Amino acid sequence: MGLFNRLFGSNTETLRAPVSGKLIPLNTVPDTALSQGQLGNGIAIEPTDDKVFAPCDAVVDTVFETGHAVLLNGMNGAEILIHIGLDTTYLKGRHYTIRCKVGDPVKTGDLLVEFDNNAIRAEGYNTLTTMLVCNSNNYATFRIKSAKTVASGDSVIELSK
Repeated sequence: MGLFNRLFGSNTETLRAPVSGKLIPLNTVPDTALSQGQLGNGIAIEPTDDKVFAPCDAVVDTVFETGHAVLLNGMNGAEILIHIGLDTTYLKGRHYTIRCKVGDPVKTGDLLVEFDNNAIRAEGYNTLTTMLVCNSNNYATFRIKSAKTVASGDSVIELSK
């Protein structure tokens, strides 16, 4: 259905929570670039599990070799960055297992990355996970669903052009 929508003009896309946890406002994230929306609008989740899933049907555009971030191109044009943790690039891949590769078509709910939440925290890093729509300015409507906690796969963002 994603390809049909892309070819025949559907202007709506729903993004699902990539990880389970507590949903927090993006503007409260202790990282200026993220909290001020410099990389796009989106959500932040304090994860309660160790798996990150595709939030929509997409193609994997970029996988950071450290495993802490994945960039997806949604079937309706959303450029989605999922970033696991703050400053976790310094872990140099420790505690992350990548389950996708560049060019992979993924379906909503496909496993992208596994991470050891407890080990990352034990090394002193925050595991706050953000999902940003890097081209959010392309959307007339950007609606974040209200919830305090989410399970991976719950609808969290609705976009329309």
